[in-house]
Amino acid sequence: MSTNNITVTFPDGNTRDYAKGITAMDVARSLSKSLSKKVLAAKIDGILVDASYSIDRNAGLELVTKNDPEGLELIRHDAAHVLAEAVQELFPGTQVTIGPVIENGFYYDFARDEPFSDDDFAAIEKKMIFIIDRNDKFERIEVAREEAIKIFRELGESFKAELIEDLPEAETITLYKQGKWFDLCRGPHLPSTGKIGKAFKLMKVAGAYWRGDSNKAQLQRIYGTAWANQEDLEAHLHMLAEAEARDHRKLGKQLELFHMQPEAQGMVFWHDKGATLWREVESYVRRQLKKANYLEVKTPLLINNKLWQKSGHWDKFRENMFVSEVSHGAHDEVHALKPMNCPAHVQVFNQGMKSYRDLPLRMAEFGCCHRNEPTGALHGIMRVRGFTQDDAHIFCTENQISQETGAFIDLLSRIYKDFGFTDLKVKFSDRPEVRAGDDTTWDKSEKALMDSVKAVGLEVELNPGEGAFYGPKLEFILRDAIGRDWQCGTLQVDFVLPDRLQASYIGEDDKRHRPVMLHRAILGSMERFLGILIENYSGKFPLWLSPVQIVVATVTSGADEFAKNVAEMLGSKGLRVETDLRNEKINYKIREHSADKKVPIIAVVGMKEAENNKLALRRLGTRQVEIIDLKDALKNLPIEALPPDMR
Repeated sequence: MSTNNITVTFPDGNTRDYAKGITAMDVARSLSKSLSKKVLAAKIDGILVDASYSIDRNAGLELVTKNDPEGLELIRHDAAHVLAEAVQELFPGTQVTIGPVIENGFYYDFARDEPFSDDDFAAIEKKMIFIIDRNDKFERIEVAREEAIKIFRELGESFKAELIEDLPEAETITLYKQGKWFDLCRGPHLPSTGKIGKAFKLMKVAGAYWRGDSNKAQLQRIYGTAWANQEDLEAHLHMLAEAEARDHRKLGKQLELFHMQPEAQGMVFWHDKGATLWREVESYVRRQLKKANYLEVKTPLLINNKLWQKSGHWDKFRENMFVSEVSHGAHDEVHALKPMNCPAHVQVFNQGMKSYRDLPLRMAEFGCCHRNEPTGALHGIMRVRGFTQDDAHIFCTENQISQETGAFIDLLSRIYKDFGFTDLKVKFSDRPEVRAGDDTTWDKSEKALMDSVKAVGLEVELNPGEGAFYGPKLEFILRDAIGRDWQCGTLQVDFVLPDRLQASYIGEDDKRHRPVMLHRAILGSMERFLGILIENYSGKFPLWLSPVQIVVATVTSGADEFAKNVAEMLGSKGLRVETDLRNEKINYKIREHSADKKVPIIAVVGMKEAENNKLALRRLGTRQVEIIDLKDALKNLPIEALPPDMR
């Protein structure tokens, strides 16, 4: 092969020879004219580059289209650039700062004295479409550091100049030009603005600080979403509308489940109906734990910091702990509200001598924990400061890790299914940069967990560097009714904490050994999981979970006594029943209890039903009326209302 030629290897393993310096786009044209129209960028030996990138060596080449994740990310990246250009054209004097891609979209931070509002979005979107229709080519330009600083200083772009000044000396400074407008950017970019398409929408404006520092300039952040096609955009907007309608904070108030208030930020006030939902979920999980031979314990809320220092949590979590300093005359003591249960469970394990015959020992607790989360991070009952974990720790031998992992996955899958979640994926998170334990220990724990995953045939997605500080973990992510993912369950393999807290058992060789500690949770936290349930079902809980299962509503006051008797009899069968004897029209009552309160069953009774000992049942989500004998209702409805594990 000529020294002026190179060999390009494609993802399917096929190769072709080209002249050195050929661009990725030209390679695409050589393959197919129609393909070249779809190409947005390329990956050279796995590195994402512009489609105009010149290939000067033998290399692997992958062409990127809008159907690839990288293609969608570039669409969002370039949409941010077009947003910035549109804003500066419409609002002269506005400075641009940074505009990254985020999940499902992008944002750009602007420095401007006058505030933006949602009312500005129509004009900005119109200008963005104009720029996209202009189909300006994206051009990469390398500039010397001092020249770049000078360019932006002269433009009045002090934030961009500061960014360049803070870049490493060896950094290549690149600008990307689109028409006459340009921005500081590493790239890569699409071939032209026209490739962005018009499946985008500006979503909201919010405040932000320069570089996230509250001591620095306050900026205005405009968020947008962008997609590969209009159908995906509309699906996303529909999902957002659904999410807003299902917001657990709104439904929590509407259904009288809970409230929150400023005097106890990040803490939940559970009302009777919410506490009922909590008890049903907790009782169900407790029954599953009993079947799986877990021992339930209850450990202190406030623990001396000496234990947290031994476990390593003091160094790792101190800033998120609620600390209490108590003086006892000659000496002071420092205590902390527990942010997790694991060190306390080791203390229970350490009471009395354990034998290998006692293992595996599965220890569970609905443990009340507290973490001092930043105020800005709090979100309803999804992100709180006081929460209850459905926490458990399995003390076992190394040989039992695989067996216990399989048993846990079966338990978790069964519980999720009973709550209505069947779409599940799993991530394998390995060692983080800051961690406890040496590399040998981490090698052992990661291998043990991965071997266990393979043994049970579980497919996992690698999630590098996201393990717990004491061990690798599996993260179980469930998908809800509108397609959102929620990370709830976890399983972590820990060789570190048992050693730090001197847990031991007597092995078959009559010698002391350290147990392995499997940290595991299924719901994660009760508060967050209940929030997920509320939003997943949009407040329309299945009968077994509904705080109020049946409302007996009267058509006329003459049926009041019959309604009271019916409610009492249904209640005696374990059903959660209320009556509505108000002097209101029955259609009003039905609408209120179904549309507003989302009660699964309304039993309508009038004089006719009272005389014939019958009920007219209306079920949530249907207009049909089911006429049923009272004796059949007393027999069938309690069975229908049983939790899935008791049917």
